[in-house]
Amino acid sequence: MSKDPFQILADELTLIRKDMDRLQRTSLDKDEAKGLHDMLAQAVGRMERAAENAPASLQNTLRNDRDQVVRNATAAAASAAQGVLTDVAGELAKERDTFRRAAGEARREAWRWFGGFWVWLASIGATGALLGALAAFWITGRGDAREFGRFPSIYCGNAGGQVVEQDNGGTFCAIWIKRPPGQ
Repeated sequence: MSKDPFQILADELTLIRKDMDRLQRTSLDKDEAKGLHDMLAQAVGRMERAAENAPASLQNTLRNDRDQVVRNATAAAASAAQGVLTDVAGELAKERDTFRRAAGEARREAWRWFGGFWVWLASIGATGALLGALAAFWITGRGDAREFGRFPSIYCGNAGGQVVEQDNGGTFCAIWIKRPPGQ
C-alpha cells in the first residue's frame, strides 16, 4: 500500500520537528559555548607550547635513548667477553693438566732411562765429595794463617819469608812481595 503525498509530507515534517528538538537539547547556550571556547583556546595554547618545546624534549629523549643503548651494548659486550674468557680459562686448565701429565710421564721415563736410583745415589755422592773438598780447602787456608800468626818463627821460612834480626835484639819475619835481583 502506498502512502499518499500529504501523509509523506506530514511524516517528513514530524521527523524535522524531532530533529530540531534533539538539536535544541544538544546545542550549547551562550555560557556553555564560551566555556567550550576557553577550553579549546587553552588546549591550543598548550599544543603551541608543546610544539615549541618539542625539539629540546625530543633531543633529551633521544640522548637518554642513546645513553641507554650504549649502556646495553657495553653490558652485552662485557657479558660476551666474560663468556669467552671463561671458555678460554677452561681450555687453558685442560691444556695445563695435559702438559702436567705429559711432564710427569717424561720425568718417570727419564728416571728409568738414565739409571734411576743408582744415578741419584752417584750424584748425591759426587755432590757430597765436592762440598767436602771445598770445606777442607776453606778450613785449611784459615788454619794455616792462624798457626802462622801464633808461631811465626816456625812457619816463616815455609811461608816464603825471611827472619830479620834488629839492632835491639828483636826479630821479625819479612815476606818479600818482589825479591831484589841476586837473592
